[in-house]
Amino acid sequence: MKRDLRALAAAAALLAAMSVADTTLAQKSGGILRVHALDSPPSLSMHEEVDAVPARAMMAVFNNLVMFDQHVKQNSLQSIVPDLATGWSWSEDGTELTFPLREGVKWHDGKPFTAKDVKCTWDLLTGKSSDKLRLNPRKSWYRNLEEVTTNGDYEVTFHLQRPQPAFLALLASGYSVVYPCHVPPGDMRQHPIGTGPFKFVEFKPNERITLTRNPDYWKAGRPYLDGIEFTIIRDLSTANLAFVAGKVDWIAMTIPLLKDLRKQSADPICEVTPGGISRNLIINRDAPPFDNADMRRAVALSLDREAFIDIISDGQGDIGGVMQPLPEGLWGMPPDVMTTLPGYDPDVRKNRSEAREIMGKLGYRPDKRLALKVSTRNIPPYRDPAVLLTDQLKEVFIDGELDIVETASWFPKVMRKDYKIGLNLTGGGVDDPDQQFYENYACGAPRNYTGYCNPELEKLFDRQSTEADEGKRKKLVWEIERKLAEDGARPIIFYNRFAYCWQPQVKGWTMMVNSIINNWRMEDVWLDK
Repeated sequence: MKRDLRALAAAAALLAAMSVADTTLAQKSGGILRVHALDSPPSLSMHEEVDAVPARAMMAVFNNLVMFDQHVKQNSLQSIVPDLATGWSWSEDGTELTFPLREGVKWHDGKPFTAKDVKCTWDLLTGKSSDKLRLNPRKSWYRNLEEVTTNGDYEVTFHLQRPQPAFLALLASGYSVVYPCHVPPGDMRQHPIGTGPFKFVEFKPNERITLTRNPDYWKAGRPYLDGIEFTIIRDLSTANLAFVAGKVDWIAMTIPLLKDLRKQSADPICEVTPGGISRNLIINRDAPPFDNADMRRAVALSLDREAFIDIISDGQGDIGGVMQPLPEGLWGMPPDVMTTLPGYDPDVRKNRSEAREIMGKLGYRPDKRLALKVSTRNIPPYRDPAVLLTDQLKEVFIDGELDIVETASWFPKVMRKDYKIGLNLTGGGVDDPDQQFYENYACGAPRNYTGYCNPELEKLFDRQSTEADEGKRKKLVWEIERKLAEDGARPIIFYNRFAYCWQPQVKGWTMMVNSIINNWRMEDVWLDK
């Protein structure tokens, strides 16, 4: 017997259709949406890249089996809707997830989409395929996936080793797109082929990424836009000027730059939202000097989180742990619980006094300081807090020199642990503990940049993952948070808030509060001009 959610999915689709129908007369077709992109990605491979730029640019090229509703601001299990699947159902024991698939869907090269493509995609992600990804950053998401089987051309079943209620949320992430079985993974890096509302046209590194409308899109009447052009501008001030001049229609920026923009432009529509991105300290615990637990603790105690928020985000940010803080995040710790974690005492002077004591026992003092390089990526959201980090480390006898790394080299560098200490940004495709814990803290996970490994704690990862009761699961999650903080696994500095602005003619686009990449399907966006 199965718990069938197809009827619920159909009802949700009907309600969505009814809400869309109310505004159909106002929507207009045509036009090119011009979007600012902060950096030039190494490739456009959705399953190999970890950055937001390729994810945002390519989500509109592909489809998922399911996705987060594009018009609900907070991602949750309740906001998941069908995409290439027409619904889903769980087996009674919670270990089999079955999807009936849409018929008549075509890849951009005209070949039909079938269940075989779904199986090929997840065989590729789990390493079972003869084809291999150059990088597989989200392999850890699927450690509980036993296999994917097909039942004819239009049904697939995901077989899990144990119950995992949040597995559906992993599939709804903007990263979890379906790849074509007939196209080698290497070809998808520079010329991706999907089933989505837009087709890939061109990628000129350091200049632009261009998409055009898919006239054969399986969803009738969509998309509205003729195309999307992502203009790559690394300097945020230059990007702001382009927005003011009307050369781009959408832009992301810092809070201080938002103030400048509002002085120069009278009518932009702007939102300040968190998005679930943490600035965090990555420490190579396998190499001197940070193979010493006391040294790691001293560094964690040096942090003045409020200063980061005041300087980087003009006071608009949040202190949090591994999971995004409440209320926008679903799994954050209550503030009164979080302040009891090691290193989270708001008394910075006391924390730093303790840190200097530790450093003194290790042989460091004002006239004998530790010199090292602080690595970070060469874009402002990384560089700016890294500068502040080097300043704060001076308080505990550490003289840091910035090691600025270009984007193409940054993620490979930290994956192979070629650094001592660094300032990193961590976001997830899903606001769920399964994504955060397994991806960033599980032994041997590709994105576990610090090399942290605690097999006993991983058993608790599995317990929370299996737990269906939300209240009980939260208690387990917070227990894990405490242990990660005690171990200094990857100290979270703060969660930034970003300003997103768009020209008044841009309609039908919802900024999400716990994701920066899951709202980029773009099929409902239109231009009122």
